[in-house]
Amino acid sequence: MEAVTNKTLEKLKYELVRDGIVSYEVLEQADELANSQNINIGQALINSGVIDEVKLLKFLETKLHIPYVNLEDYTPDTKCFSLINYADARRYKIIPLFKIEDVLTVAMADPLDLFAIDKIIETAECSIEPVIASETAIQKKIDEYYNAAETVKEIFIDESQKGFDWREELHKDSSGEDHIQRIIRAILKQAIIEGIHEIYFEQSDEGLSVFFKRNGETIERGLLPSFLSAAFVVKLKTLSNLDPTVCEIPQLGKLCFKVDEIMLTASISAFPTIMGERILLKIYKKPKPLEELIPDESQRRIIQMALEQPGIILVCGSPLSGKTHVIYSILLDIAKENKNVMSIESIAKYNLPDVHQCELNENVGFNMDKALRFIEFQHPDILYLEGVKTKEGIEFLSELFYNDKTVITEFLANSMTDLRQKMNYIDFESFKSLISCLVFIHSQNSIEVFDKSTIKKYLV
Repeated sequence: MEAVTNKTLEKLKYELVRDGIVSYEVLEQADELANSQNINIGQALINSGVIDEVKLLKFLETKLHIPYVNLEDYTPDTKCFSLINYADARRYKIIPLFKIEDVLTVAMADPLDLFAIDKIIETAECSIEPVIASETAIQKKIDEYYNAAETVKEIFIDESQKGFDWREELHKDSSGEDHIQRIIRAILKQAIIEGIHEIYFEQSDEGLSVFFKRNGETIERGLLPSFLSAAFVVKLKTLSNLDPTVCEIPQLGKLCFKVDEIMLTASISAFPTIMGERILLKIYKKPKPLEELIPDESQRRIIQMALEQPGIILVCGSPLSGKTHVIYSILLDIAKENKNVMSIESIAKYNLPDVHQCELNENVGFNMDKALRFIEFQHPDILYLEGVKTKEGIEFLSELFYNDKTVITEFLANSMTDLRQKMNYIDFESFKSLISCLVFIHSQNSIEVFDKSTIKKYLV
């Protein structure tokens, strides 16, 4: 996992010694504790009882000349929550407080984290004025206000936007990073208007071609000229926390980006080809309540009964049918109960309250194989595994069942006939008997749920 640091405390930690607040030996011990427990040195000092949190924050206020705010006595302006998405708020331990003209005041646990400030400036599109606050208090306020504020809205497109074309932004007499960012926003906006969830960027001799994918068909939607394509890729990667200097190996990241007051989440995959990098963006919708997706109460009851017993809940459908969307709605529904619900995902599409989501990180060797070997030590009651495809993965699902776990996973199948044919392979023979519930997505408005007895009829 990525090391937890606090740039502010790392820069000023020896000032604690110089001011006589802690000894050098105590500071060294705290450093060791922070490294072993993957916490920042401030948390290590507080947890050891060496210094209390308020005293530490007052010390930072004095050294940095940045005001300290006690969030327990403060009510943020919820209108500002649309400026910083939930994922960035949690990642950077930051919460918006209020906005005056073009300046957004934010509470930060790490006010010298310039990368975090730059990222928020890009997404909020305004200047940032940081104040210092307790990390614990910030996390508490995030959980309290973001869950209530529902900052990610449903996307509404009026008739006047139907003819929108991102190339109008491309051809404007402008230049620089701001122009590139507006082009990215325009492409995403056109995708939303057209109901597109996958966007491809492919290198060619003329520049970077833009493609939308709908119902298996790839549609060209214009070209970024060569003199802009390199800057476009760098900006897109930077916004997605990918390394823009690396193009020889695949990279996977997440883009959280605001388009017309709508905060979008998309996974981004960069893959090297002989023509240059090919980049895929996959846009995800905010999960809806389960009753909206599956209005039939008897079908929802089948899912709920399956969640109460060991077994495999299999969500099937064609590419881009919304399998992850349905699974997230199921997880949101069950997470309200007193269950240990966990997930293992390449990218967490949305942060789900009360679900312990885990993102894989190939850069540090934390892959699916390692996650599967260690997840059992966390004792999950319900586990979502993202698209297990290998024979070893299927065998592991069986092991989880025999250890009294409920597992939710997804499977690609274009139709029930396609599913039946795939399940007839010998590798799936024992796996089929463990499926307690099958959710098949025929279309956006047609989702069918099968219980264990019905599954046998369809998959034989």
